[in-house]
Amino acid sequence: MGRKAMFVDVHVLQTVPPSCINRDDTGSPKTAVYGGVTRARVSSQSWKHAVREYFSKKFPSDQSGYRTKKILDLVQEEIAKLAADKDAEKLARTALENAGLKLKKKKGEDEEGRDVEALFFISEAQIKALALLAVTDEADKKKYKEALKTQPSVDMALFGRMVASDPSLNFDACCQVAHAISTHAVHPEYDYFTAADDCSPEDNAGAGHIGTKEFDSATLYRYATVNVEELKLHLGNETAHAVREFVEAFVRSMPTGAQNAYANRTSQDAIYVTIRDDQPINLCGAFEKPIRSSEGYVESSKRALCEYAKDVYSDFTGKPVKEFCVGKGMEALSDRTTYIELLDTLESILADYCSEEA
Repeated sequence: MGRKAMFVDVHVLQTVPPSCINRDDTGSPKTAVYGGVTRARVSSQSWKHAVREYFSKKFPSDQSGYRTKKILDLVQEEIAKLAADKDAEKLARTALENAGLKLKKKKGEDEEGRDVEALFFISEAQIKALALLAVTDEADKKKYKEALKTQPSVDMALFGRMVASDPSLNFDACCQVAHAISTHAVHPEYDYFTAADDCSPEDNAGAGHIGTKEFDSATLYRYATVNVEELKLHLGNETAHAVREFVEAFVRSMPTGAQNAYANRTSQDAIYVTIRDDQPINLCGAFEKPIRSSEGYVESSKRALCEYAKDVYSDFTGKPVKEFCVGKGMEALSDRTTYIELLDTLESILADYCSEEA
C-alpha cells in the first residue's frame, strides 16, 4: 500500500504598477526568458523572505525562527536568563562547539570571533535546549546535536535548513515557491530623475543629483505548494494552522524592493487554491504563449489560467480533491468564495485530515 500524500497548491495572479520589486546586481528588475519572450521575474528567494517577515509578525516568537550568524549571542542571552551567576559567554561557546557549530576567526587574529561560519536557521526552542544543556553541564555532545535536530519553528519546517558543513542537521523543505513571472512580455523602462539641494544658493538653478532607475510593470503569475504529509511529521496537530498561515503569508506578502519609491503594494486579481492527493501542479504553462493585449492583461490571464487548468485535469492529472477560487472570472474552475472563507475552509479540511491520520 502506497504512502498517502496531500499537497496544497496556491496560484495567484497579481498586477503591480511601475516598480522594481526584485533587482539584479546592476540594479535592474530581474527578468527571465519564457516562451521565447522576456518576462518580469521576482525570485523565489525574495518572496520567501517576504513570507518569513510576515510570519515573524503573525506567529508567536517561539514559532518563528532566526536565520543568522549570531547564534552565540542568542544562546548566551538565554543562558544568562537561566543562570545569571555563570559565565554565559563561555558556556555558550562550549555549547556551540559541542553541537558542531564553528565560530569564524577574525581576520588576522587567532581568537575566535562571535559569528558562526555561515547563516544558520535556528528555532527559539532549539536555542533554549542548547542553553539548558550548557547550564546543567551536560558533557554528551550527542545531546547538543540532537537539540538542533528537533523542535523546528514553523518557518524552518516549511522552508527547510541546509548545513553544508554537517548535512545531519538539514531539514528538508516542506514547501516550494516558484519564481513569479509575468504572464506577458515586458519591456523595462528608465526613469530619469533629478533631486534638488535644499541648501543650494538661490542663483544655482542646477539639480543637486541626477540619476536613472530602471522599472517595469506586470501581471504576475505566482505559485507555491506545501507537502502536508511531510509538514505533519514536524508539526503534528499544528499542521493545519501552519498551512493556513503560509497561504495567508504567501498571498498577502510583498517583497520590499524600492517600495518607498514606487508604492507598488497591490491586492490580488485572482487566487486559486487546490488540494491534491497525487502531486503538486504548477500551472505556469498557461502563459507559455505570452498574453497579448492592448486593453490590459488581467482578464486574459484569468481565462488562460482557467482553460489551461481544465485541459491539464482532463488530459493528464485528474481534478483536485478540492478547489477554491477567489476573484471574478475564476468561476470556470470552482464556485467563487471569499478570501477569509477560503482560509477557514482550508484549515478545517486539513485539521480533519490530520486528525483522522493521527
